[in-house]
Amino acid sequence: MSKVPLTLYGAQLLKAELHQLKSVERPSVIAAIAEARSHGDLSENAEYDAAKERQGFVEGRIAEVESKLSNAQVIDPKALDADGRVVFASTVELEEIEGGKTVVYQIVGDDEADLKQGKISLNSPVARALIGKFAGDVTEVQTPGGKREYEILDVRYE
Repeated sequence: MSKVPLTLYGAQLLKAELHQLKSVERPSVIAAIAEARSHGDLSENAEYDAAKERQGFVEGRIAEVESKLSNAQVIDPKALDADGRVVFASTVELEEIEGGKTVVYQIVGDDEADLKQGKISLNSPVARALIGKFAGDVTEVQTPGGKREYEILDVRYE
């Protein structure tokens, strides 16, 4: 499997989630299964079925997070020699040429993307149009709503 880019912050969040799953969720589910077993007949025990279902979810999520971390290429934008270029994990301030609206985006991996937090996927049309550009450059982006032009006001590596 190929390496998947991940920001330093995204990797920290995944590690924290994995720790929570292994140290809190897993023991809690094991205790719930033991409690349900103590009630007797397992064939008609809804508590047991629910606990086993929860265990399947927790174990599946542990495997998924471990896989993401093992295939992650953690990138710290401060350590890159980007010379002011827009690169993965950089934060970019843009101004829409037509409307004058200013937006700030951080370019992140697919799993970290959240437009409400200003984090856009590396594979999004906006991010693809920005990669490699410098502050002061104007770029055209093909969006579902049509073509838009943006001026890059600032590029930061946070």
